[in-house]
Amino acid sequence: MKVIVLGAGVTGVASAWYLRRAGHEVTVIERREAPGLETSYANGGQISVSHAEPWANPRAPLQILRWLGREDAPLLFRLRADLEQWRWGWAFLRECTPARLRHNIRRLVALGNYSRNALQQLRAETGIQYDQLTRGILHFYTSPEAWRGAQHAVRLMRDAGCALETKSADECVAIEPALASTQRRLAGGTYSPADESGDAHRFTRELAALCAARGVAFRHGATAEAVMVGRDGRLSGIRVHGAGGTEMLGADACVVCLGVRSAALLRPLGIDLRIYPVKGYSVTLPVLDPAKAYSVSLTDDEHKLVFSRLGERLRIAGTAEFNGYDTTLNEMRCKVILRRVEELFPGAGDSSQPLLWTGLRPATPSNLPYIGGTRCAGLFLNTGHGTLGWTQACGAGSAIADLVSGRRPEVDFNFCGTRP
Repeated sequence: MKVIVLGAGVTGVASAWYLRRAGHEVTVIERREAPGLETSYANGGQISVSHAEPWANPRAPLQILRWLGREDAPLLFRLRADLEQWRWGWAFLRECTPARLRHNIRRLVALGNYSRNALQQLRAETGIQYDQLTRGILHFYTSPEAWRGAQHAVRLMRDAGCALETKSADECVAIEPALASTQRRLAGGTYSPADESGDAHRFTRELAALCAARGVAFRHGATAEAVMVGRDGRLSGIRVHGAGGTEMLGADACVVCLGVRSAALLRPLGIDLRIYPVKGYSVTLPVLDPAKAYSVSLTDDEHKLVFSRLGERLRIAGTAEFNGYDTTLNEMRCKVILRRVEELFPGAGDSSQPLLWTGLRPATPSNLPYIGGTRCAGLFLNTGHGTLGWTQACGAGSAIADLVSGRRPEVDFNFCGTRP
């Protein structure tokens, strides 16, 4: 079949790879000048099945209320006269029950395990390099209260099939010696030895090159303006605007991988995606002192930060800001990240040369992505991955290729069209 993929982020490029491997003729439409220049550009770098606890959990409403108005809050709602934000927020609150938490964790762990395996197979098959490290991910806590509060989610993730080992403060330091300077403050942690890290942007670029070598066509500088559906309810084409003007591209199938722009594109078709942009930040520092720099990927759950080692760079990313589609970089929130880095790893990175970045994560209320078909025959979704786009990219790409090809994916996930 002739398949169009909309979006050349990590999810779109992974979808193109698996679709081409399944034998389809694939064209990728991307408005930017190269792959991976938006949310995939400078994210936290983690392949983190262990990051399966959704933002929507029974503790979240009280935490959010406590953080309202605080510029340094890990999770900040900037309330706006925005119906989309309020509808999303109401749906988020409905996901904060214990039953929904259990359901969502089971699905996220299943997809995460499947996707990590798919990435490992792809790496073995192609030899692709992207500053990857396979040393696991260590979640650590410096607050005894936060450590105790995390135990319920840890049990749920273990029950769902996530390999998590509980660690004492001493054991945390044994796994990552760079934590020695803060050992006295550590309350404990969990370690997922099978998790990984790597540069999502580099991976996206390298995989796009492999795709192109296998015949995938990339149309950069082209924006999808509308999805066209015939009277029979089937996909008839995509209206695209590029340097040469507007044109109609025909296809047998289309996979939408447009992140935060997916909902607006599909709304005219009556497809209501509950995707809201959640601004995240990252700081990248050159390694200053290798003896003080971490090499195991870390998660600071209390501050919603992740730490990854990308060759001779330290990537620190996180926080969540609900503020519409605004992409203005808030330097205060970046300074909060830098302050935490210096607090935990003094002298590890060169703070005089920070690369600051912000991007919009396509978040759903449940944290479950939209993967599957829609009411329009031939139109498929692979979007709404939130903070886990890098973690889920290969598994979601493999699954969508199966679905487009008329096969049932191996992973146990609720594949669907208009509701995750």
